[in-house]
Amino acid sequence: MNDTIKFGIGFVTGRPNVCKIINSTYERLINQFKDLDKKVELTAYILFDLGYQFTTRVDFYGIIPNVYRDLTIRYITPEDIEEEKKKLIGREDFSKSDVDLFFGHGHAKGRNSLMYYALKDKIDYLLFWDDDEYPVACIKDENTNEVTWKEQDNIARHLQYIEDADVSIGYHCGYISPIPYVELNEDVDEKKFSCLIEALGNEVVSWDSIREKFVKDKGITYANSKIANGEGAYEIKSDGIGKWVVGSTLCLNLRHIDKIPAFYNPEGARGEDAFFSTNLNEAKVIKVPVYHFHDGFLKYTNVARGIYPKTLRQIKSTEEQIEHRFFQASRGWIKYKPLYEYVTDKEHYQEKMDETIENLKKGIPEVNKLFDNTDFNALLTDIQEYDKNVKKHYNEYNKTNEIWNKLKKLKTK
Repeated sequence: MNDTIKFGIGFVTGRPNVCKIINSTYERLINQFKDLDKKVELTAYILFDLGYQFTTRVDFYGIIPNVYRDLTIRYITPEDIEEEKKKLIGREDFSKSDVDLFFGHGHAKGRNSLMYYALKDKIDYLLFWDDDEYPVACIKDENTNEVTWKEQDNIARHLQYIEDADVSIGYHCGYISPIPYVELNEDVDEKKFSCLIEALGNEVVSWDSIREKFVKDKGITYANSKIANGEGAYEIKSDGIGKWVVGSTLCLNLRHIDKIPAFYNPEGARGEDAFFSTNLNEAKVIKVPVYHFHDGFLKYTNVARGIYPKTLRQIKSTEEQIEHRFFQASRGWIKYKPLYEYVTDKEHYQEKMDETIENLKKGIPEVNKLFDNTDFNALLTDIQEYDKNVKKHYNEYNKTNEIWNKLKKLKTK
């Protein structure tokens, strides 16, 4: 077997911050392999969406020349995707609706497109990396409350485990939820506010977990020092529904492509990682002891450049752009809630929908008190629309995997 490992890093992005991340970390990425007996060739894929923040394509071409000495930078442009779709329709047995469902921009289609190009380029392993995360762990000293930072060998650590697995997933620290810190006092009825969070709840978010972070650490998640030191890998077992992973610090073994499902989310929704997870029951999934610091509110972009604060502050709902970020995340979550319940528990689907709508009705007036410019009643409209379309979305979820299985055969002939 060839001793050169082709390792891909996948950025599905709408923010130019991705260039800062690559420019700031590329030397550390290369240094992770200096003691390895195999050669590792790194390719950074950048699939950019100009519609997400109304950016121009120039914004995504800010990679400095030095990076190109050690990394291959592979852009996947909107034109690339459109051309590939036409080729598949013209030369293979795919319809326009097939390729439009699988390829494109957005959380799931972007990841699918990137997986496809990585498979086409004969990449061995592909690590998805979000554009607001940095390969470093923040560890709090419980005595002084000061934060120490430990750089993470994110690619090398995944590589240590992925060769004998199908999928590996790391940890997150920092601001891992877009829910801003809320002071639970007489101004906010905790019981009613918790109803909204429970309505939005999914495989990752629950009121108990959010409340614990609010009370203990002002909404911040600190790294465990043992995990940050590379201790404690384990295999994730199925809970009967799926093996739950998230969409970043997620590494795929493309040598085992038969075990890698497609991503899917209903149009305008989130949940691409949840639906991916439901199809991992036959895959070997390893939890890898390595962190990414999630800068969920983009308040600590200097961390990527190695400028580390001694403390981290709470991010309040009153701060600029936080309201919009939380509102957009809430809409993305509520829009995938119907399909999530349908896929995971068809038998009790209607019961779960009724409960979610009831929780929204209790929680929305309370959360609306926190924000001046946003009406969270939009969530009720969203859930009713997506509930109405749940069977259509369920068919698309299945169809996306059928298309991916067909593409895999094509690319591995």
